[in-house]
Amino acid sequence: MSTRGTIRLATRGSDLARRQTASVRDRLSARRLDVETVEVSTRGDEIRDELIHRLGKTGAFVRALDEQVLDGDVDAAVHSMKDMPTESPPELVVAGVPERAPAGDVLVTPDGAELDDLPEGAVVGTSSLRRGAQLRRARPDLQVEPLRGNVDTRLEKLLAPGLQREHQRRMDAEDEDEGEHPDNFDQPVEEWFDGLTELERQAMERAVETEYDAIVLAEAGLRRSGLLDSVETTRLPKDAFVPAPGQGAIAVTARGDAEATETIRNLVDDPVTRVETTVERTILAELGGGCIAPIGVYAVVQGEYVHVAVQVLSLDGTEAIERTADLPITDHADAAADLAADLRAEGAAELIDRAREEADEDEGEEADA
Repeated sequence: MSTRGTIRLATRGSDLARRQTASVRDRLSARRLDVETVEVSTRGDEIRDELIHRLGKTGAFVRALDEQVLDGDVDAAVHSMKDMPTESPPELVVAGVPERAPAGDVLVTPDGAELDDLPEGAVVGTSSLRRGAQLRRARPDLQVEPLRGNVDTRLEKLLAPGLQREHQRRMDAEDEDEGEHPDNFDQPVEEWFDGLTELERQAMERAVETEYDAIVLAEAGLRRSGLLDSVETTRLPKDAFVPAPGQGAIAVTARGDAEATETIRNLVDDPVTRVETTVERTILAELGGGCIAPIGVYAVVQGEYVHVAVQVLSLDGTEAIERTADLPITDHADAAADLAADLRAEGAAELIDRAREEADEDEGEEADA
Protein backbone atom coordinates (compact mmCIF):
# COMPACT_ATOMS: atom_id res chain seq x y z
CA MET A 1 0.00 0.00 0.00
CA SER A 2 1.06 3.64 -0.34
CA THR A 3 3.49 4.88 2.30
CA ARG A 4 4.00 8.62 2.87
CA GLY A 5 2.30 9.38 -0.45
CA THR A 6 4.47 7.01 -2.50
CA ILE A 7 2.75 5.18 -5.37
CA ARG A 8 4.09 1.64 -5.70
CA LEU A 9 3.99 0.10 -9.19
CA ALA A 10 4.37 -3.66 -9.70
CA THR A 11 6.28 -4.85 -12.76
CA ARG A 12 7.62 -8.03 -14.26
CA GLY A 13 11.37 -8.42 -14.29
CA SER A 14 11.98 -8.49 -18.05
CA ASP A 15 13.73 -5.56 -19.68
CA LEU A 16 10.64 -4.71 -21.74
CA ALA A 17 8.35 -4.82 -18.69
CA ARG A 18 10.68 -2.60 -16.69
CA ARG A 19 10.89 -0.10 -19.55
CA GLN A 20 7.10 0.01 -19.82
CA THR A 21 6.79 0.56 -16.09
CA ALA A 22 9.45 3.27 -16.24
CA SER A 23 7.36 5.16 -18.81
CA VAL A 24 4.40 5.16 -16.40
CA ARG A 25 6.64 6.05 -13.46
CA ASP A 26 8.13 8.99 -15.36
CA ARG A 27 4.71 10.34 -16.24
CA LEU A 28 3.67 10.27 -12.59
CA SER A 29 7.02 11.59 -11.34
CA ALA A 30 6.75 14.54 -13.72
CA ARG A 31 3.88 15.75 -11.54
CA ARG A 32 6.14 15.57 -8.48
CA LEU A 33 4.71 12.33 -7.17
CA ASP A 34 6.93 9.81 -5.40
CA VAL A 35 6.86 6.55 -7.32
CA GLU A 36 8.50 3.23 -6.48
CA THR A 37 8.67 0.17 -8.72
CA VAL A 38 8.39 -3.33 -7.26
CA GLU A 39 9.60 -6.31 -9.30
CA VAL A 40 7.29 -9.33 -9.03
CA SER A 41 7.88 -12.88 -10.23
CA THR A 42 5.15 -14.35 -12.45
CA ARG A 43 5.84 -18.04 -11.81
CA GLY A 44 2.56 -19.88 -11.61
CA ASP A 45 3.53 -21.90 -8.56
CA GLU A 46 3.78 -18.70 -6.52
CA ILE A 47 0.12 -17.85 -7.08
CA ARG A 48 -2.51 -19.04 -4.62
CA ASP A 49 -5.09 -21.44 -6.08
CA GLU A 50 -7.87 -19.18 -4.84
CA LEU A 51 -6.46 -16.24 -6.75
CA ILE A 52 -6.02 -18.26 -9.94
CA HIS A 53 -9.74 -18.98 -9.76
CA ARG A 54 -10.53 -15.30 -9.24
CA LEU A 55 -8.26 -14.11 -12.05
CA GLY A 56 -9.18 -16.80 -14.55
CA LYS A 57 -7.16 -19.35 -16.47
CA THR A 58 -5.53 -16.93 -18.92
CA GLY A 59 -3.12 -14.07 -18.29
CA ALA A 60 -0.11 -15.98 -17.00
CA PHE A 61 2.03 -12.82 -17.10
CA VAL A 62 -0.62 -10.77 -15.31
CA ARG A 63 -1.98 -12.73 -12.35
CA ALA A 64 1.01 -12.51 -10.00
CA LEU A 65 1.22 -8.73 -10.37
CA ASP A 66 -2.51 -8.23 -9.85
CA GLU A 67 -2.34 -10.43 -6.78
CA GLN A 68 -0.10 -7.80 -5.21
CA VAL A 69 -2.63 -5.11 -6.12
CA LEU A 70 -5.58 -7.05 -4.70
CA ASP A 71 -3.70 -7.76 -1.49
CA GLY A 72 -2.79 -4.08 -1.08
CA ASP A 73 0.96 -4.71 -1.27
CA VAL A 74 1.26 -2.29 -4.21
CA ASP A 75 -0.97 0.47 -5.55
CA ALA A 76 -0.98 -0.54 -9.21
CA ALA A 77 0.51 -2.95 -11.75
CA VAL A 78 1.79 -2.25 -15.25
CA HIS A 79 0.98 -4.74 -18.02
CA SER A 80 1.19 -5.21 -21.76
CA MET A 81 -2.51 -4.95 -22.52
CA LYS A 82 -2.47 -7.78 -25.05
CA ASP A 83 -1.43 -10.17 -22.24
CA MET A 84 -4.38 -9.31 -20.04
CA PRO A 85 -7.35 -11.68 -19.65
CA THR A 86 -10.71 -10.20 -20.63
CA GLU A 87 -12.18 -11.18 -17.25
CA SER A 88 -10.90 -9.89 -13.92
CA PRO A 89 -12.13 -9.53 -10.34
CA PRO A 90 -14.75 -6.77 -9.96
CA GLU A 91 -12.59 -4.85 -7.48
CA LEU A 92 -9.80 -4.56 -10.07
CA VAL A 93 -9.98 -1.79 -12.71
CA VAL A 94 -7.83 -0.51 -15.55
CA ALA A 95 -6.94 2.82 -13.99
CA GLY A 96 -4.77 4.11 -16.81
CA VAL A 97 -4.10 3.47 -20.50
CA PRO A 98 -1.22 5.62 -21.81
CA GLU A 99 -0.98 6.68 -25.43
CA ARG A 100 -0.44 3.65 -27.61
CA ALA A 101 2.76 2.77 -29.44
CA PRO A 102 2.59 1.38 -33.03
CA ALA A 103 0.22 -1.59 -32.89
CA GLY A 104 1.40 -3.68 -35.81
CA ASP A 105 3.81 -6.56 -36.34
CA VAL A 106 7.15 -6.50 -38.12
CA LEU A 107 9.07 -9.18 -39.98
CA VAL A 108 12.67 -9.35 -38.75
CA THR A 109 15.33 -10.91 -40.99
CA PRO A 110 19.14 -10.85 -40.95
CA ASP A 111 19.21 -9.02 -44.30
CA GLY A 112 16.00 -6.95 -44.38
CA ALA A 113 14.09 -9.29 -46.71
CA GLU A 114 10.34 -8.80 -47.04
CA LEU A 115 7.79 -11.58 -46.59
CA ASP A 116 7.40 -12.15 -50.34
CA ASP A 117 11.20 -12.38 -50.70
CA LEU A 118 11.59 -15.34 -48.36
CA PRO A 119 12.45 -18.56 -50.20
CA GLU A 120 9.93 -21.38 -50.44
CA GLY A 121 9.93 -23.40 -47.24
CA ALA A 122 11.63 -20.66 -45.22
CA VAL A 123 11.49 -21.10 -41.43
CA VAL A 124 9.69 -18.28 -39.62
CA GLY A 125 9.61 -18.13 -35.83
CA THR A 126 6.63 -17.16 -33.68
CA SER A 127 4.76 -18.70 -30.77
CA SER A 128 1.64 -16.61 -31.43
CA LEU A 129 -1.30 -18.62 -32.76
CA ARG A 130 -2.54 -15.49 -34.53
CA ARG A 131 0.75 -14.72 -36.24
CA GLY A 132 1.23 -18.36 -37.18
CA ALA A 133 -2.19 -18.56 -38.82
CA GLN A 134 -1.67 -15.24 -40.62
CA LEU A 135 1.71 -16.38 -41.93
CA ARG A 136 0.25 -19.66 -43.20
CA ARG A 137 -2.60 -17.77 -44.85
CA ALA A 138 -0.23 -15.34 -46.60
CA ARG A 139 2.46 -17.93 -47.46
CA PRO A 140 1.24 -21.55 -47.14
CA ASP A 141 4.71 -22.78 -48.13
CA LEU A 142 6.40 -21.33 -45.04
CA GLN A 143 7.49 -23.49 -42.12
CA VAL A 144 6.28 -21.81 -38.92
CA GLU A 145 8.25 -22.89 -35.85
CA PRO A 146 7.89 -22.00 -32.14
CA LEU A 147 9.94 -19.09 -30.85
CA ARG A 148 9.96 -18.15 -27.17
CA GLY A 149 11.86 -15.80 -24.89
CA ASN A 150 12.18 -12.08 -24.29
CA VAL A 151 12.61 -9.72 -27.23
CA ASP A 152 16.43 -9.77 -27.10
CA THR A 153 16.49 -13.57 -26.74
CA ARG A 154 14.33 -13.99 -29.86
CA LEU A 155 16.55 -11.66 -31.86
CA GLU A 156 19.66 -13.51 -30.73
CA LYS A 157 18.16 -16.82 -31.88
CA LEU A 158 17.55 -15.31 -35.32
CA LEU A 159 21.01 -13.75 -35.70
CA ALA A 160 23.15 -16.44 -34.08
CA PRO A 161 23.60 -18.99 -36.91
CA GLY A 162 24.64 -16.44 -39.54
CA LEU A 163 27.05 -14.64 -37.25
CA GLN A 164 28.60 -17.89 -36.02
CA ARG A 165 29.12 -19.09 -39.60
CA GLU A 166 30.70 -15.77 -40.58
CA HIS A 167 33.02 -15.92 -37.57
CA GLN A 168 34.08 -19.45 -38.43
CA ARG A 169 34.70 -18.48 -42.06
CA ARG A 170 37.00 -15.67 -40.99
CA MET A 171 38.79 -17.89 -38.49
CA ASP A 172 39.36 -20.60 -41.12
CA ALA A 173 40.68 -18.04 -43.60
CA GLU A 174 43.18 -16.68 -41.08
CA ASP A 175 44.31 -20.20 -40.23
CA GLU A 176 44.94 -20.92 -43.90
CA ASP A 177 47.00 -17.73 -44.17
CA GLU A 178 48.91 -18.63 -41.01
CA GLY A 179 47.48 -15.85 -38.89
CA GLU A 180 47.83 -13.11 -41.53
CA HIS A 181 44.89 -10.90 -42.52
CA PRO A 182 43.22 -12.73 -45.44
CA ASP A 183 42.93 -10.77 -48.69
CA ASN A 184 39.26 -11.74 -49.15
CA PHE A 185 38.18 -10.08 -45.86
CA ASP A 186 38.23 -6.36 -45.14
CA GLN A 187 39.48 -6.70 -41.56
CA PRO A 188 40.96 -9.21 -39.09
CA VAL A 189 38.63 -11.37 -37.01
CA GLU A 190 39.25 -9.39 -33.83
CA GLU A 191 38.41 -6.08 -35.50
CA TRP A 192 35.30 -7.65 -37.06
CA PHE A 193 34.17 -8.91 -33.64
CA ASP A 194 34.89 -5.54 -31.98
CA GLY A 195 32.59 -3.91 -34.56
CA LEU A 196 29.59 -6.03 -33.61
CA THR A 197 26.75 -4.59 -31.57
CA GLU A 198 26.12 -5.87 -28.04
CA LEU A 199 23.10 -7.80 -29.36
CA GLU A 200 25.23 -9.48 -32.03
CA ARG A 201 27.93 -10.38 -29.51
CA GLN A 202 25.34 -12.00 -27.27
CA ALA A 203 24.00 -13.90 -30.29
CA MET A 204 27.49 -15.22 -31.02
CA GLU A 205 27.46 -17.07 -27.68
CA ARG A 206 23.97 -18.57 -28.05
CA ALA A 207 23.41 -22.23 -28.89
CA VAL A 208 20.44 -22.50 -31.24
CA GLU A 209 18.50 -25.66 -32.09
CA THR A 210 16.30 -24.14 -34.81
CA GLU A 211 17.69 -21.90 -37.54
CA TYR A 212 15.19 -19.21 -38.50
CA ASP A 213 15.09 -17.31 -41.77
CA ALA A 214 12.83 -14.70 -40.17
CA ILE A 215 10.83 -14.01 -37.03
CA VAL A 216 7.73 -11.90 -36.36
CA LEU A 217 7.59 -9.48 -33.43
CA ALA A 218 5.44 -6.57 -32.28
CA GLU A 219 6.91 -3.27 -33.42
CA ALA A 220 6.03 -1.73 -30.05
CA GLY A 221 8.08 -4.30 -28.14
CA LEU A 222 11.12 -3.71 -30.33
CA ARG A 223 10.76 0.05 -30.06
CA ARG A 224 10.32 0.06 -26.27
CA SER A 225 13.26 -2.32 -25.86
CA GLY A 226 15.48 0.09 -27.78
CA LEU A 227 16.25 -2.60 -30.37
CA LEU A 228 14.25 -1.43 -33.40
CA ASP A 229 17.31 0.18 -35.02
CA SER A 230 19.54 -2.81 -34.20
CA VAL A 231 17.90 -5.20 -36.67
CA GLU A 232 16.43 -5.20 -40.16
CA THR A 233 12.62 -5.00 -40.10
CA THR A 234 9.72 -4.57 -42.49
CA ARG A 235 6.21 -3.74 -41.34
CA LEU A 236 3.58 -6.37 -42.07
CA PRO A 237 0.34 -4.94 -43.52
CA LYS A 238 -2.37 -4.59 -40.88
CA ASP A 239 -5.11 -5.75 -43.26
CA ALA A 240 -3.54 -9.20 -43.65
CA PHE A 241 -1.84 -9.26 -40.25
CA VAL A 242 -4.51 -7.71 -38.03
CA PRO A 243 -2.81 -7.04 -34.66
CA ALA A 244 -3.78 -8.70 -31.40
CA PRO A 245 -6.36 -6.81 -29.32
CA GLY A 246 -4.54 -4.27 -27.20
CA GLN A 247 -1.19 -4.74 -28.94
CA GLY A 248 1.07 -1.74 -28.48
CA ALA A 249 -0.91 -0.52 -25.46
CA ILE A 250 0.00 -0.50 -21.77
CA ALA A 251 -2.57 -1.03 -19.02
CA VAL A 252 -2.19 0.10 -15.43
CA THR A 253 -4.45 -1.91 -13.12
CA ALA A 254 -5.48 -0.85 -9.63
CA ARG A 255 -8.20 -1.42 -7.07
CA GLY A 256 -11.28 0.61 -7.88
CA ASP A 257 -11.50 1.93 -4.34
CA ALA A 258 -7.80 2.78 -3.95
CA GLU A 259 -6.65 6.35 -3.32
CA ALA A 260 -4.09 6.23 -6.15
CA THR A 261 -6.56 5.07 -8.82
CA GLU A 262 -8.01 8.47 -9.65
CA THR A 263 -4.55 10.03 -9.69
CA ILE A 264 -3.33 7.44 -12.18
CA ARG A 265 -6.38 7.93 -14.39
CA ASN A 266 -5.95 11.71 -14.45
CA LEU A 267 -2.21 11.66 -15.18
CA VAL A 268 -1.75 8.54 -17.31
CA ASP A 269 -4.93 7.88 -19.28
CA ASP A 270 -5.13 8.69 -23.00
CA PRO A 271 -8.83 8.94 -24.03
CA VAL A 272 -8.28 7.90 -27.65
CA THR A 273 -6.25 4.82 -26.74
CA ARG A 274 -8.81 3.85 -24.10
CA VAL A 275 -11.65 3.95 -26.66
CA GLU A 276 -9.68 1.95 -29.23
CA THR A 277 -8.59 -0.74 -26.78
CA THR A 278 -12.07 -0.92 -25.24
CA VAL A 279 -13.47 -1.76 -28.67
CA GLU A 280 -10.78 -4.38 -29.28
CA ARG A 281 -11.08 -6.08 -25.91
CA THR A 282 -14.89 -6.00 -25.97
CA ILE A 283 -14.88 -7.86 -29.29
CA LEU A 284 -12.32 -10.36 -27.98
CA ALA A 285 -14.38 -10.94 -24.82
CA GLU A 286 -17.62 -11.41 -26.76
CA LEU A 287 -15.96 -13.79 -29.22
CA GLY A 288 -14.62 -15.80 -26.29
CA GLY A 289 -11.39 -16.80 -27.98
CA GLY A 290 -8.97 -15.81 -25.22
CA CYS A 291 -5.46 -17.00 -26.04
CA ILE A 292 -6.51 -20.31 -27.66
CA ALA A 293 -7.69 -18.99 -31.04
CA PRO A 294 -6.06 -16.87 -33.78
CA ILE A 295 -7.92 -13.56 -33.42
CA GLY A 296 -6.86 -10.12 -34.57
CA VAL A 297 -8.78 -6.96 -33.71
CA TYR A 298 -7.54 -3.45 -34.49
CA ALA A 299 -9.48 -0.23 -33.86
CA VAL A 300 -8.65 3.36 -34.81
CA VAL A 301 -10.62 6.45 -33.78
CA GLN A 302 -11.58 8.46 -36.86
CA GLY A 303 -13.61 11.50 -35.91
CA GLU A 304 -17.07 10.44 -34.74
CA TYR A 305 -16.43 6.78 -35.56
CA VAL A 306 -14.11 3.98 -34.56
CA HIS A 307 -12.89 2.04 -37.58
CA VAL A 308 -12.30 -1.58 -36.59
CA ALA A 309 -10.90 -4.59 -38.45
CA VAL A 310 -11.53 -8.10 -37.13
CA GLN A 311 -9.93 -11.33 -38.31
CA VAL A 312 -10.74 -14.78 -36.90
CA LEU A 313 -8.73 -17.62 -38.44
CA SER A 314 -8.41 -21.36 -38.34
CA LEU A 315 -5.12 -22.51 -36.86
CA ASP A 316 -3.81 -23.53 -40.28
CA GLY A 317 -4.84 -20.21 -41.83
CA THR A 318 -6.98 -21.80 -44.55
CA GLU A 319 -10.26 -20.35 -43.24
CA ALA A 320 -11.05 -16.86 -42.01
CA ILE A 321 -13.94 -14.69 -40.94
CA GLU A 322 -13.00 -11.08 -41.65
CA ARG A 323 -14.90 -7.82 -41.25
CA THR A 324 -14.29 -4.09 -41.12
CA ALA A 325 -16.81 -1.67 -39.65
CA ASP A 326 -17.22 1.93 -38.50
CA LEU A 327 -18.71 2.06 -35.02
CA PRO A 328 -20.20 5.20 -33.45
CA ILE A 329 -17.78 6.57 -30.87
CA THR A 330 -20.69 7.61 -28.63
CA ASP A 331 -21.72 3.96 -28.21
CA HIS A 332 -18.49 2.17 -29.06
CA ALA A 333 -18.60 -0.59 -26.42
CA ASP A 334 -22.15 -1.74 -27.17
CA ALA A 335 -21.54 -1.45 -30.91
CA ALA A 336 -18.42 -3.58 -30.55
CA ALA A 337 -20.38 -6.26 -28.68
CA ASP A 338 -23.03 -6.28 -31.43
CA LEU A 339 -20.35 -6.65 -34.10
CA ALA A 340 -18.84 -9.60 -32.24
CA ALA A 341 -22.27 -11.26 -32.03
CA ASP A 342 -22.66 -10.90 -35.80
CA LEU A 343 -19.23 -12.43 -36.37
CA ARG A 344 -20.03 -15.39 -34.13
CA ALA A 345 -23.18 -16.02 -36.14
CA GLU A 346 -21.23 -15.79 -39.40
CA GLY A 347 -18.90 -18.64 -38.41
CA ALA A 348 -16.35 -17.13 -36.02
CA ALA A 349 -17.73 -19.21 -33.13
CA GLU A 350 -17.15 -22.41 -35.09
CA LEU A 351 -13.54 -21.49 -35.87
CA ILE A 352 -12.89 -20.61 -32.23
CA ASP A 353 -14.47 -23.84 -30.97
CA ARG A 354 -12.39 -25.85 -33.40
CA ALA A 355 -9.20 -24.07 -32.30
CA ARG A 356 -10.06 -24.85 -28.68
CA GLU A 357 -10.59 -28.53 -29.50
CA GLU A 358 -7.29 -28.72 -31.39
CA ALA A 359 -5.47 -27.04 -28.49
CA ASP A 360 -7.00 -29.56 -26.06
CA GLU A 361 -5.89 -32.42 -28.31
CA ASP A 362 -2.33 -31.06 -28.41
CA GLU A 363 -2.26 -30.89 -24.60
CA GLY A 364 -3.45 -34.49 -24.42
CA GLU A 365 -0.74 -35.67 -26.80
CA GLU A 366 1.93 -33.86 -24.76
CA ALA A 367 0.65 -35.48 -21.58
CA ASP A 368 0.84 -38.93 -23.18
CA ALA A 369 4.33 -38.35 -24.59
